[in-house]
Amino acid sequence: MSTDTVTDAFEEHRPVLLGVAYRMLGRVADAEDVVQEAWLRWAGGDRSAVREPRAYLVRVTTRLAIDRLRQIKVRGETYVGPWLPEPYLTDFGDTTPDTAEQVVLTDSVSLAVLVVMESLSPLERAVFVLREAFGYPYSDIAAMLDRGEPAVRQLAARARRHVEERRPRYDVDPAQRRDLTERFLAAAAGGDLEGLMKLLAPDVRLVGDSGGKSRAPLRVLESADKVGRFLVGVTRKGFPDASVRLLELNGGPAALVLIGGRPDTVFQLDVVDGRVQAVYVIRNPDKLRSLEAAG
Repeated sequence: MSTDTVTDAFEEHRPVLLGVAYRMLGRVADAEDVVQEAWLRWAGGDRSAVREPRAYLVRVTTRLAIDRLRQIKVRGETYVGPWLPEPYLTDFGDTTPDTAEQVVLTDSVSLAVLVVMESLSPLERAVFVLREAFGYPYSDIAAMLDRGEPAVRQLAARARRHVEERRPRYDVDPAQRRDLTERFLAAAAGGDLEGLMKLLAPDVRLVGDSGGKSRAPLRVLESADKVGRFLVGVTRKGFPDASVRLLELNGGPAALVLIGGRPDTVFQLDVVDGRVQAVYVIRNPDKLRSLEAAG
């Protein structure tokens, strides 16, 4: 291949590689590092035996992501307060040929599912992502991971059972979620506790991720009363030079709050039966850097 051809082949598959790496790691910066390392191996390696560039690149990216996950677990990193994945701008565009596939991709990148996936082993997570999100046959996954197909099937079954048992149920209708997000923001910004209470499910949960680097609850808040009063209390303090932008993050509508034009907070809702079942609040500044361009 010429240099241009090598680059074009890689760039064609970059969105898929980034999608695999992010679902594996839940961190945009780590995913981008992994994809960059995959590029270096692709550009500097022997490609003479590569018949299917996409399969080869997904294999390399998956293995690099597994290694990165293992390093993170070995380091035993501690985190202050609840942990949420880094917000990920999603725009599937022409890469999703039908609605059914988009639903699968959206679900596999949602905050709720990524939180559950954090408790999977690196191999379980790799198999789950490749099988459930991207639909790879077990035989292909086995070849990518140098494992026997029966072992891969066992990993897939264990991972799927774990995720299904722990994942919260939520509605995926984007129009309904966007409408509820807009009404939620209006009620919260206006200090309308009564209006908020009408939108919140009785057992709603608010999960705040600050990493100890900004103000957010260090424990999950539960119940409509606690969540509603917290949100109204925060907004009543006032935020000068604040603006809000609605955008798509992790496959669903979300609100990006900007202070002085810089990302400050991300709000995203899980909706069940027309009520807000979960409120995710991300305020860790390290996790908002990738959204600076979105501001």
